[in-house]
Parts: sequence; structure tokens; C-alpha cells
Amino acid sequence: MTLKRALRLFNDNDIELVSGELLYAIEGIIFLSQYELVDRTGSGLSQVVSECLACAWASRAETRSRRIVLSAARENRYWFLAAAQKDNGVTLADMARPDSTCLEDDRLAELKYGSSTTDCSLTDDEAESGSPKAALSVSIFIPKKSPRHTVPALLVLQDCDIESAGNDAEKLRSKCKNVEELDLAQNKLSQWTEVFDILQHMPKIKFVNLSFNCLAEVLEIKHGNYDLLRNLVLNGTRVSWSTVQGLVRHLRNLEELHLSLNEYKTVDLDYQKPENANPALKKLHFTGNPVEVWNEISKLGYLFPNLKSLVLAECPIRSLGLEENRNLPSEDGRRTKEEGHGQDNENMNHLDADEHTSSTDDKGNRIFESKVNYERSESKSESNGTTIKSPHDPFRMLRFLNVNGTLLSAWDEVERLARFPALKSLRIQGCPLFESPREYTEHERRQLLIARLPNVETLNGGGVISSQEREDAERAFIRYYMDKPEADRPERYSELVAIHGKLDPLVNVDLTPEKRVKVTFTYGDLVEVRSVDVYRTVFELKTKLESMVKIPANRMRLFYVDQEMKAQYGPEEMLYPNKQLYRYNIRNGDEIIIDSKLNRFASTSSTTSSIRS
Repeated sequence: MTLKRALRLFNDNDIELVSGELLYAIEGIIFLSQYELVDRTGSGLSQVVSECLACAWASRAETRSRRIVLSAARENRYWFLAAAQKDNGVTLADMARPDSTCLEDDRLAELKYGSSTTDCSLTDDEAESGSPKAALSVSIFIPKKSPRHTVPALLVLQDCDIESAGNDAEKLRSKCKNVEELDLAQNKLSQWTEVFDILQHMPKIKFVNLSFNCLAEVLEIKHGNYDLLRNLVLNGTRVSWSTVQGLVRHLRNLEELHLSLNEYKTVDLDYQKPENANPALKKLHFTGNPVEVWNEISKLGYLFPNLKSLVLAECPIRSLGLEENRNLPSEDGRRTKEEGHGQDNENMNHLDADEHTSSTDDKGNRIFESKVNYERSESKSESNGTTIKSPHDPFRMLRFLNVNGTLLSAWDEVERLARFPALKSLRIQGCPLFESPREYTEHERRQLLIARLPNVETLNGGGVISSQEREDAERAFIRYYMDKPEADRPERYSELVAIHGKLDPLVNVDLTPEKRVKVTFTYGDLVEVRSVDVYRTVFELKTKLESMVKIPANRMRLFYVDQEMKAQYGPEEMLYPNKQLYRYNIRNGDEIIIDSKLNRFASTSSTTSSIRS
């Protein structure tokens, strides 16, 4: 049976399926999975074509187009894939010939690479003789394959206009019983009932991405077992805090939650009741929400007491200090004044979040909602004092923190970060502290950060900070502040002096590394000495070396050899493309060995070839 016939039968047999249903998209993928595209020339198109077939089917309800156009990267030409099949497969060149009988509809006979049909019209003699025109021929065979009755464990249906689960629950359950990861981002889901109609038919589900579906409605959770669900992505969904509260309460094994880009100005969670805390959650992504004060962020720490990773990138947080009269716990367990609730109720003066309620509808589904008490702004809750001990008190288990792109502008904030007891990895870039005025070089900034953060092991995504780099940074820190007035010295200065002692002052101390060094580059028998800017990144260096060794940067490997330490340590592979060269402590006379990534597989390939022969 041809693929064209398969598509036609699918339309004839399943005309009751409605566009916008998850089941419709799944049926299309299952039907198309009978045909596996095999690329016999190694051009890497088979996977691309397979994915485009699936996506095109899922979105073809309105256009009913049976032709899929794939844009090629070279010379602005195109691949045209038509639905057709022979018993033994059919090549692109065969189908592109004007006299081809593979297709009944001439409009579909545009399977070719080139700007016209004749570009791929080859005679048998041309193909066998190795004609230059034969280089345009790419043979993609479409062999028969037994149909698959269930979808794969990873199901990706982004931007497919899905708005409901469909009416055939038994069929959906049989198709989706093995799904573990579901991506429904950028669809038209708006009701939580539909979301859980889908999830209750996936007993093995572990990961769900619902990003950029508008899910601002009240949460309704269908009865079902979601104990395996570990990762939930709700970016850009405008999901309300009462819904988040209900999800956290119901999904007790959830380990990772994404709430980025939801326009939250405050965190309206009832974090004080022990039953609301979710100790299982370890990772929280909160990027791009317009929260400005740390008091609001602290609530997340109370709700997730075992949080280990927190991403706050692009949040306009100005300080890690605590503002008075914010909504934080007091000694009697009450909450102080609320100053707004983001998207949920920006015009409210007060919300008593303790009065979250859970009711049951006539179908037995749990509905989470909030009772709202409107009070005058001069509520007596204003008089309650905040007794939170410190900014880090709610985050005692936190090991990773990302504050890139925040509005932190003082070194005092870095010193507050140093007091997070478990913090080992920090990302802090793109903040006003480092941008204006440009008082420090990047190398100086890194040294001043390392010296202030004694427990942080990795900084801004680099490798583990070595003991030597830390000692150098701490000594540079002492010398940087030793001539400044005592009032301008941070507390860390006296701590480091107690460790390293008072250092002798140096005249005209320059903390910056030498800008250019001479390095020997070795590639096989080719040896060349070049002057290198140590502020370049590893990837920029690879790009510069392309002309020397004729290897693309993305296929190149570099190994740094410290001439003084090579007997002890040997070559060190330069693995991090964005790492600047000075961080390897490169000096004049050192060596960099160049190699190709393809060499990794040379021995394996030769062994395989010998076995086949």
C-alpha cells in the first residue's frame, strides 16, 4: 500500500475525528509511522523528513495539503516530498522524472532537489557513469513497516491547535499507555479539566510541558494517579497562584516546576501551613517575572523547604535585603500586609490566602479556589512585625542559584549570597554591579567574586574553582583593599587577612593577566608559534585556527600543555567553548595541541570495516 493510499484511507476511516483534538494528532503520527524513511546516502535528511511528516499531519486539518516542502540550506533550493511508495522503495530521482508513474496526481510529482524538475531528471546511464548531475540525487527509500499501535514514550505535539482530549477515552488510553514525556506547548488548551482528561490516560507520565497555553482558569484535578509525574512546565501560561497552590498540594512527588514568564509581581502562596509545603520539589524556574523584592522570593523557600536549584534570571530584583511590612511570617504565625498579588488581584488591598478552599463538583473532581476577603488598606495586619531572620533563612538546602540579569548593583548583595549555607554554584552576570561604571575588568570581577564567596565551587558556568585560583583571588582581594580607607573595606577583608596575613604592598599592582602571549600550536607534523589574545574564548580561538588546520571549529579539539607542569599533569582538554584563555593561566612558551573529533572514531571505524570485509 502506498503512503498516499494510507493517508487517503486515514481520512476515509476516521472522518469523525475533529481538528483540535489530541487524538487526531496522535492518530496521524501512528498512521504515518508505518513508513520509515531511510536515507541511503548519509545526507541526514531522513529524520528531518520524518519529523516534518508528523508535524504536517498534525496541522493539516485546514489546508488538507498532502505536499510537504523542506527548505534546504544550500543555494536556496528545496526538497519536495510527495506521498508515494513502491514495493521496494522509490528514489527522489525516480519520482522527479517527467514520465514517472509513481503518482496519480501530477501536482504531487515534485519530489526533487533543485529549482526545476529537470535538475533531478537522471537517465540510468548518467546515474551509473558518475555524472556530475548524479551528485544531486539523494535516494530516500520508504519501505513497508508494520503499524505501531501506541505512540512512543516521548510525544511532542507543539503548536498543533489542540484544545481537547477527544471523545474516545478508551482509544486514547490504548494509544497513550506508554507515554512518559508529553510536550503540548503552544496549543489551545484553556481548561484544566481537558489537561487532566489527557493525563489520566497516561499512567506512566513523568514530564509535561504546557507552556504558552492560556491556563488561567480555576484548577480542576481529575481523579487519577500522578505519582510518577516529576517535571511540570507552565511557562507563559498565566496560571494563577491558587492553581499553583492546588497543583503543589496534589502532585506530591513533583521534583521540578517551571513558572517563568507568568507576569507575577508577588508570590501569593499560603506557605505557612505545614500541609501546603512540598518537600519533594528540588528545582524551580522563575525566570522573567517582574518580582522586585526578596520578601516575595522568600515565600517560595518556605513552600519548598528542600529546594536545591532556583533560577531567577531576568527578574528585576534590586536587593537580597528584606523590606519591612511585607507579607512574611511573624512570631505568632500570621502574615503581614500584602502589597498586591500580580495577575490574580492587582487591585486588592488584602488577600487572606489561609482561606484557600477545596470543593468537589458533581463529577467528583476537586476544584481549588481562593476565598477573597476585601479589607481596607489600614488593616490592623499592618502592625504585625516581620521576624524573618535573614534572606537565606528559607533556602537552607539551596545549592544552585541563577540571578543573571537581575538589578543587583552593590557588593553587599554578593556578601549576602555568601551566607547561603549550602550554595555551591552561582550564576551572576548582566547585573548593574558589573556594567556601570566599568571599574573592573572581567578577570578582576571574577577574582573579587571568588574572594567574597568562600563556599561557592563553580561560578557562572565555568569549571570547579581550583584551590590555587581561590588563593590567588583572595590575595588579590587583600591587595585591592589594603590601601583603601578602613571604612570602605568589606568584612571579608579582615577575614582574609586573618587567613593569609598582611601582605606586603606592591607598587602599581595590576590584577589583569598579560594580554597577549606566544603559544606553540601543534597539529600532527605541523608546528607554528602564534601570538594569542588571552581574552579570547576557546571557541574564538578554534575559529582562528580553522585556516591553519582546515578543520571546522565545531569538529576541533584543543589540549593545553603547561610547560612547567606537563610532566605531572599532561595535556588538559579545553572543553568549555565560552571559557576565556587566561583562565587556563596560559603563559609564554606554553603549547596547544590541535586534534579532530573524528579521530575519536577512527579506530572503531577501521575495526568495523575489517569485520565487514
